[in-house]
Amino acid sequence: MLTDYLRDQAFAIAWLALMAAGWFGWSQEDPKPRLRPVWGAGSVLGFLLAGAFGVVVWRNWATPTALDGRYWVFGVIVLAEAVLIGGGCLLLARRKQTRWYGWWIGLCVALHFIPLAWIFEDWSYLLLSLVQVAGLIAMLPALRRAEYATSRWACPWVAGTFLLYAAVSAGLFLSEYGYPL
Repeated sequence: MLTDYLRDQAFAIAWLALMAAGWFGWSQEDPKPRLRPVWGAGSVLGFLLAGAFGVVVWRNWATPTALDGRYWVFGVIVLAEAVLIGGGCLLLARRKQTRWYGWWIGLCVALHFIPLAWIFEDWSYLLLSLVQVAGLIAMLPALRRAEYATSRWACPWVAGTFLLYAAVSAGLFLSEYGYPL
């Protein structure tokens, strides 16, 4: 994350690392057996990074944020994302296409970073969104031919991009602030 707000950057690192752990966990739904340890290791790394930066967020919670005066906009974005995810999953369930949940939710999550780039004034979120969407679209032909859950490839893709983004952001954070307690 590229921002002037220490708290926002630390929160983004902690949150996206935690989300990476969760998405790597979801990757365990229907993985190739040889990849289970890799996805498990990804979850562990995500939890460790989330914990390390969660402490920084906690210790710096009273510092300024790009959301000051705009929390409601953030809430609207998250609500719209949840409605889009829920509506899409309902449609997929009615069509008996639940194997597409992982891909659909990944796409919605990736797209929600577009308005977040504006609200946080951090255009690196656009790059994250672009990379995630491009990967999800690129895997579509293979997923259409397959019968396994789309979480096999969509979830580790989302998880990996989250973990990489969080790790790069952590490196930038540490080079600028050190590890402030």
